[in-house]
Amino acid sequence: MSSPQIRRADRIMPDDRTLQFLQRGFAGRLASIGEDGYPYCVPLLYVCMDGEVFAHNTGARGHLRANVERNPRVCFEVDQPDQVFDYGRFECDSGLAYQSVILFGRARVVDDRAVKQRFCEALMQKYGKPDTIRPKNFFPRLDIITVYAITIERITGKECALPAQQWPEVDYTRTPNAKAP
Repeated sequence: MSSPQIRRADRIMPDDRTLQFLQRGFAGRLASIGEDGYPYCVPLLYVCMDGEVFAHNTGARGHLRANVERNPRVCFEVDQPDQVFDYGRFECDSGLAYQSVILFGRARVVDDRAVKQRFCEALMQKYGKPDTIRPKNFFPRLDIITVYAITIERITGKECALPAQQWPEVDYTRTPNAKAP
């Protein structure tokens, strides 16, 4: 099956910046396919390791785990909004400066305890407080969390920079012949 065409090709982020943005993103949303055919999306903290995206959740068998075990195809999204800006004469002529990455792949549950340990260490390196006095690299709940690894099959990054000039300096009204009431 071929990939869908990206409608706003003018906003495509170069591959190297896409991967850099994915690495430094704060939280992502993991979407899986439910038994009823509806998507299920959950926000998660994550890290990139060994060319894959890793995230974790409770060890309890909930909606996400059931979905992944039934159908491993997932979508993972990370974004960083900037500012809303005006580009035209009407209130609806507004845009959002942003960066985002969307990837499609297959998720699997990680059972290897050493990989789960590495994931937790990487997670604390990314999100933890470096000056903590708490014991490092000790994860007593390692056996009761579920770690997911997402193999990336397709990835795209998009961005819209905040324009240097905005309305009223420049007028990019989408319907130039429209008259305000």
